[in-house]
Amino acid sequence: MGWMRDETGLEKNAANYVALTPLSHLKRASYIYPDRLAVSYGKHRKTYAEYHARVSQLASALAQAGIKPGDVVATVLPNIPAHVEAHFGVPACAAVLNAVNTRLDVGTIAYILDHGEAKLALVDTEFLPSVEAALELMEGEAPQLIEVPDADAGHPATGRHTTYEDFLATGDPKFSWIMPQDEWESLALNYTSGTTGRPKGVVYHHRGAYLMTMGTVVSWQLVLRPVYLTIVPLFHCNGWNHSWMMPMLGGTIVCLRDVTAKGVFDAIADEGVTHFGGAPIVLNTLVNAPESERRSFEHTVQVFTAGAPPPAATLQGIEPLGFNVTQVYGLTETYGHITECLWRSRWDDHPDEERYAIKARTGVLMPMMDEAVVLDPETHEPAPHDSTTQGEIMIRGHTVMKGYLKNPEATKEAFRDGYFHSGDIAVQHPDTYLQIMDRSKDIIISGGENVSSVEVENALSSHPAVSLCAVVAKPDGKWGEVPCAFVELKPNATATEKELIAFVRERLAGFKTPKHVVFSELPKTSTGKIQKFELRKTAAAL
Repeated sequence: MGWMRDETGLEKNAANYVALTPLSHLKRASYIYPDRLAVSYGKHRKTYAEYHARVSQLASALAQAGIKPGDVVATVLPNIPAHVEAHFGVPACAAVLNAVNTRLDVGTIAYILDHGEAKLALVDTEFLPSVEAALELMEGEAPQLIEVPDADAGHPATGRHTTYEDFLATGDPKFSWIMPQDEWESLALNYTSGTTGRPKGVVYHHRGAYLMTMGTVVSWQLVLRPVYLTIVPLFHCNGWNHSWMMPMLGGTIVCLRDVTAKGVFDAIADEGVTHFGGAPIVLNTLVNAPESERRSFEHTVQVFTAGAPPPAATLQGIEPLGFNVTQVYGLTETYGHITECLWRSRWDDHPDEERYAIKARTGVLMPMMDEAVVLDPETHEPAPHDSTTQGEIMIRGHTVMKGYLKNPEATKEAFRDGYFHSGDIAVQHPDTYLQIMDRSKDIIISGGENVSSVEVENALSSHPAVSLCAVVAKPDGKWGEVPCAFVELKPNATATEKELIAFVRERLAGFKTPKHVVFSELPKTSTGKIQKFELRKTAAAL
């Protein structure tokens, strides 16, 4: 080792060690790409200089409104410019961003605002009634609401709250951002469905988001000035961190409020969109679009898809339209995608059926990850790479969450033995590519949204006629999966499928509501545990 044993005077200092943070991407872009188009949404077109100034105003306004470092600022917004700005503006005043799923029911929104202790919330006018109702259910102090109207989309301001633009006007465009001193500082809080039925608060750090942006550039083979379409909701793993990434490349973020085939094709044709991410249901929407909604374009659009493996028919239908699709995999706990089905040229000449089967694989590590391996869930021994032996995907890497907010038990369980336990059952092929076979957490993924089977079961069980119930995923051509309920009724009680579906719909969001109800005796083990694997077989055969 020699001199390496004595490193006196070689310590970290302000010149040689700066905390990693995605905030640095926009600061840099404002200097070197000031005149480039940064954000586009209809008439809203802002250069990087203007984008940076608006973000600075937001950070300043939040600070003046009493938001202190470490406070939580929530958003209940679709993919509009204000949501993109919040991804930089909230952490630029050292607050923590909590992007809330706009599709959630009132009770769950109330729980999240309570649990995260949000001090302020930016709320789109369309979702204002739900959030206002949620405030009435909160147990703790309600956050201040700032209304974000979108008149051009049919959602003008109600007049009940300060509007976003008025709030922004109180801020200083020259506000000096509060950069993290430690890259482990919390950046974002995202809630994910769990087997308990209550969502868990996943905490991200600045370091992970920065390295996610760097790794995505390599995996997606991005070059300068890409044009990215926001189809992945910004409340899903912060849009897979893509909004934090784009300023690094001087790219343009094209906001899409409502995901329709016409909206996607128009954005590609009119704005020159080069990249987007989305669940397979989005791809199906494009494949099945009528000619009247399609537009022609000459370039190939690169697409990351996740949430469920894309069906072969979907890939076969979308490739000729000008899209190159790559399957990626990840979780809320890993900031989004951590593996990609990296394509090999040796597969180019395979028959279509084989090519599409390969494209549906979970894939191999992205650059910012250390391990994503299939291990025996009990012994933690590696599963043989034989395409058949199943195990659990376990993960190590730079983009693994800090843990679950206020839930040390769940955090310890998730991180036992030095890995993050995904709960996803998979095999590994001889070439090391992963392929998911099942989800041990019983989470249903419908249209890219996570649905907790336990949460749906709890709602169903509260019906006076229901004795016992179980909810599993039923394969669905449009949504990928939908909830399917199996119900045992109480003696002499009656209920119809339509009645039970309506009952749950009154309590939960639409995407969580069962699409099918089967009345039958539930298969059980000798100890009375419901055998969900049998129900999945039945649901698949329906």
